[in-house]
Amino acid sequence: MGCSVCDDNARLGSLPPRELIAADRYWRAAHAFGTGTPGWLVLMPLRHVTAVAELTDAEAAVLGEWQVRLSRALHAVTGCVKTYVAQFAEAEGFAHVHFHIIARMDDLPEERRGPRVFTMLGRSEEHDLNITRRDEIAVEVRRYLEARGWPVTSPFRRSRI
Repeated sequence: MGCSVCDDNARLGSLPPRELIAADRYWRAAHAFGTGTPGWLVLMPLRHVTAVAELTDAEAAVLGEWQVRLSRALHAVTGCVKTYVAQFAEAEGFAHVHFHIIARMDDLPEERRGPRVFTMLGRSEEHDLNITRRDEIAVEVRRYLEARGWPVTSPFRRSRI
C-alpha cells in the first residue's frame, strides 16, 4: 500500500521525538516536515483511514480533545496567537487522514494567513525547520502534555482523554 504514516505507526517504539510527540491507542501527534514553521503539528490515526467518515466512534470521541490539547500546548510552547486546524489528505503519498494543527504566530504575513498558510508546505530541506529544532519543540510539547496528566507515549492502553 505504501503509506508512510502506517510505516511510522508500525515503528512507534523507535520513532524520534519529532515523529512521536504523543499518542494514545487511537492517535499519534508529530511535528510536520517541509514547512519551515515551528509548531506545525500533524495528528493522525494509528489505524489506516483515508476519509474522516471512516473514523470509528472511539477515534472520533477523542479527536477534538487531541486538537484542543495540542493547540493549548502550542500556545504555551511557541507563544502563537492562535492555531489553525485543517484536514485534506489529498497530497500524493499522504492519503492517510491527518489533521494539521499549525501554530499561527503574530508576525505571520497577511498573505500567508488562513488557508494560504499551506503555501508554506512542501519546502525543500534547506528551507525546512531542522531536525534538531523539530525534536526540541516536540519534547517541549510532550512536557506540557505530561505536566497536565495527558497521554503521551502509551499508544496501546485505553485512552485516558
